[in-house]
Amino acid sequence: MTETTETDDTTGSARDVAALFSHGRLTAIPRKTARRRQLLAHLAETLFEPGRDYTEREVNDALLTVHEDCSALRRYLVTDGLLTRTRDGSSYRRAG
Repeated sequence: MTETTETDDTTGSARDVAALFSHGRLTAIPRKTARRRQLLAHLAETLFEPGRDYTEREVNDALLTVHEDCSALRRYLVTDGLLTRTRDGSSYRRAG
């Protein structure tokens, strides 16, 4: 049996994020900033390809696969700098 230490952030984060889902759906958007950031990083990495532009509709459709409040998730992703948005709002891209 292996022990998980506090320094094992990757495994701990993955487990923390997994606890937010039930049957592939996000049960709630976390209110605590640190917990929400873990979730948003996970969503950015799993739903959006680096270097690809997305329309707002494509971003919404991707986010709707995990939660009905896609506009809140989209806003959080942009505010936290995980998705960038063109000034006119016509295009989104995964940051980094």
